[in-house]
Amino acid sequence: MQTEGFYGAAYLMVAGLYLAAAYGAWRSLRAGAHRLPAWVVGALPLAVFGHGLLLAVDIFGGGGLRFGFAQALSAMTFVASAFLWVEDFFLPLGGLYTLLLPLAALCSLLPLGFPGEEIGEGSSVALRVHISVSILAYSLFTIAALHGVLMNIVARRLHRPRRDASRSVDTLIAQLPPLLSLESLIFRQIAAGFVLLTTSLGSGIFFSEQLFGRPIRVDHKTVFSITAWVVFAMLLVGRYGFGWRGKVAQRWMFTGFALLLLAYVGSRFVFEVILDRGWQ
Repeated sequence: MQTEGFYGAAYLMVAGLYLAAAYGAWRSLRAGAHRLPAWVVGALPLAVFGHGLLLAVDIFGGGGLRFGFAQALSAMTFVASAFLWVEDFFLPLGGLYTLLLPLAALCSLLPLGFPGEEIGEGSSVALRVHISVSILAYSLFTIAALHGVLMNIVARRLHRPRRDASRSVDTLIAQLPPLLSLESLIFRQIAAGFVLLTTSLGSGIFFSEQLFGRPIRVDHKTVFSITAWVVFAMLLVGRYGFGWRGKVAQRWMFTGFALLLLAYVGSRFVFEVILDRGWQ
């Protein structure tokens, strides 16, 4: 009981750090500052470190492998927050703190209420690598999607300047690199995520029996994953072959991201919470 109380308090502390950093970034934008306060920049790595440590204990602490939709969301936002911390050394992206970190705070707490399921082949190194690659892919697509949301906010402000007198949006525009540079960054993230997604799908399809102890099954998860892969493949072809930009490219990106969420997180939520069934 004392151990459970300790981990519960630790999770709350991590969520509090994320929320404090998000609030500090929001206050900074509202005040018109062009750089984040030092304490905000320092709070994020502390939150990321604590989040990663708790996540590792939650997934691997029992000696096997415990995983579910809550662990998947928590891991995705953990890695995305780590990417944001590194990215902030090169680009001022305080606005992304206000978008990602509240989500990371919420997702970091999910394993407390949804402990996931023990995976029978959890001791397999190959399975751990497969899950890690999948999480990295999801995380890159997550932060690319959030960059896309930022681009939409800025684009609307530039096209309708009189309808939004928010000082924080003006500061956000001043902070961000040129939209073309930000769009190029998004597509680099999508390309890297696509390589990792291809690796994850390829290993899952061709080595399913070694990874999961059963042949590959054509189920909802497989269909959504392959459909998302096709959408991202077409997006990259459209971008580098036909110069897709702006709203057209963003529609494809958000569609692919939604399909990825449905592929694993959505299906696991249905099985674990709604149907109350074990690992599928």
